[in-house]
Amino acid sequence: MATSSVNTIKKIATYVNSEIGKLEGVILHSPGSEVENMTPETVQKALYSDILNLEVATHEYNQFKGVLENYTSTYQVHDLLIDILKNEKVKNGLVHSICDHERVNRIREKLLGLDAESLAVALIEGVELNRDNLSKFLSKDRFDLVPLHNFFFTRDASIAVGEEIFISKMASRVRDREALIMEAIFDYHPLFETQTVNAQASSNLCKEFSFEGGDFLVAREDILLIGTGSRTTPKGIDFLIEHYKKSKQTKHLIIQELPYEPESFIHLDMVFTFVDRDLVMIYEPLIMHSSRFLTIHITIGDGKVKIVEEENIPEALMKLGMNIKTINCGGKKDIITQEREQWHSGANFFALEPGKIIGYGRNINTLEELNKEGFDIIRAKDIINGKDFIDNHERCIITIEGSELSRGGGGCRCMTMPIKRTKIDW
Repeated sequence: MATSSVNTIKKIATYVNSEIGKLEGVILHSPGSEVENMTPETVQKALYSDILNLEVATHEYNQFKGVLENYTSTYQVHDLLIDILKNEKVKNGLVHSICDHERVNRIREKLLGLDAESLAVALIEGVELNRDNLSKFLSKDRFDLVPLHNFFFTRDASIAVGEEIFISKMASRVRDREALIMEAIFDYHPLFETQTVNAQASSNLCKEFSFEGGDFLVAREDILLIGTGSRTTPKGIDFLIEHYKKSKQTKHLIIQELPYEPESFIHLDMVFTFVDRDLVMIYEPLIMHSSRFLTIHITIGDGKVKIVEEENIPEALMKLGMNIKTINCGGKKDIITQEREQWHSGANFFALEPGKIIGYGRNINTLEELNKEGFDIIRAKDIINGKDFIDNHERCIITIEGSELSRGGGGCRCMTMPIKRTKIDW
């Protein structure tokens, strides 16, 4: 079902009212040389803890991509970007925005002179420094325009909620270009019918203002779960409060404080994801037992805001009529196993539809817990090769080899930007 051409993709109106509605469209970015262009010196600046082997990561990613291509319509960032860059007005606007924001005026004309395909490559994979003077020759930098090492985590730069696409304000300046590119795609690509909401216009915008897609889970049409920590700040959530005060529908924001360390707690979806209508995967020590990190319920209705503390996310959801059961990432054996599997994205699953999810196969104790709840364990390669079929199973977990990809600090949900799901009638 994978498609990428304007002439072959049916126009799509973005809509997401849950984490589990049947997936009808998703944006991906296959990792390329931007991942390989990391060095031990730049790895921390690139927000990684280790260097990925592109060949191994690509092998694993192709399993992930292959399952999605067999299941739904997939859209590659690279292809969508080429399409919009063929429009000279869009091309000029995006290049000027990027050059102004990243203070790389010296390559502005060079970028403007590239054709759409070459420019798309440059904006994602970077532009190497031309050492044509002494200061450049002596510079320790390798790039004029740095590669977007994190872009295969397409979840973060934009967020689909209902019929709206929120353009993220990334916590690190090194990722801001991802949001600029995604905003241009949603605003100008003829395939999408949507309304973008850009936080840059917010009165709350300040140094402490940021929010990223991995911290946002659409629990129900009227309920958003939001993590606040190193990537999404209270100021960023204040922007959403102001936005939803204009809504006629009552909105519930369930906020979960997250630790700033270790880095495996970077986003809420690293400790909490939906796997079925009544089932969620959690990292139990944080979600159920932490007294240090608050769970806060914000109700927005009729222009008024009410804020109360809750015991935990599952308890807050139950009060709103969502009776859910929790499954423990890493199982129930011991805290060490839970910590190890959470570190490797063991709580980070992506739902294709209710009860049918995809995740890393390396987290065997987590898979055992899912199996106890009736999830059949299927290898991605068997789906791709036609040896097994998702529709044959009432509940299933499709596993991809994730030994290399997990070292990038994210899981299958992190690598997706769903743009349309069928509506779940609760």
